[in-house]
Amino acid sequence: MKIIFAGTPEFAATALEALLAGGHEVALVLTQPDRPAGRGMALQASAVKKVALAHGIPVFQPERLKDPATHEPIRAACAERGAELMVVAAYGLILPQAVLDLPRLGCINIHASLLPRWRGAAPIHRAIEAGDAQTGITIMRMEAGLDTGPMLLARTMDIDPQDTTGSLHDRLAALGGQLVVEALARFDQLNPVTQPADGVTYAAKIAKAEAQLDWSQPATVLARKVRAFNPFPGAVVSLAGEPVKAWRGDAVAAGGRPGQILAAESDGIVVACGEGALRLTELQKPGGRRVASADFLSGSRLRPD
Repeated sequence: MKIIFAGTPEFAATALEALLAGGHEVALVLTQPDRPAGRGMALQASAVKKVALAHGIPVFQPERLKDPATHEPIRAACAERGAELMVVAAYGLILPQAVLDLPRLGCINIHASLLPRWRGAAPIHRAIEAGDAQTGITIMRMEAGLDTGPMLLARTMDIDPQDTTGSLHDRLAALGGQLVVEALARFDQLNPVTQPADGVTYAAKIAKAEAQLDWSQPATVLARKVRAFNPFPGAVVSLAGEPVKAWRGDAVAAGGRPGQILAAESDGIVVACGEGALRLTELQKPGGRRVASADFLSGSRLRPD
């Protein structure tokens, strides 16, 4: 098929690579404008833009799509270059109905959850944070509502007890690429299924303020947050009054007052929570690098309370 592709981060770039490898022609790529990043805050192209440029695909980077004038490159890709479908994955901009109506076959979205659970911006983070046992990919027809369109294809994936958002993201990205190629291969045979009204949840965008962990919460909850916030924004805990990023940890059976350091050993730093305790095994001091607990404790004065 000849398509338009809209996406921005690595998740979307994986899907774009899969579509190109599957023989589909991409007439136009939409992605967000270059953003400052890194220590020097130089402008950086999105992962999707890098793939598009590597394959010689025209790129369009509007700040927003509310103004009808910004729709012209999309209209031209459909009318003049024959694009008949738009594939969207983690684009980050709302597509108005006027844009959704431009491709002859409409627009489909690659969403990283089993809809209607976890509609919205951060489905991978929220699934891990909630303790879900499974997630998956849903290919859906797009409509004006937030991830409310009818479902075309879905595939389930187990969430490993040690999965972080980073590890689960990579597996889901690969699955998303496979599934969208499968969907396009038999597009005419797919029957849209309306999403059920029951089971709707929303995956709100992750706010940096959420990264600060509260020792009064149960250890099982905090362990899930540590995994959910890895690699972004990184869970922050207070150890002996100092902020530290916690990258890996697990709940253990122990007790004490919330925030009390129960053990500080090479196999982990154990801190009492509202229920149980959290054993931290990978941490990062401000300005430092991520290290195992044994290296973190080397030269540290951190001791059990």
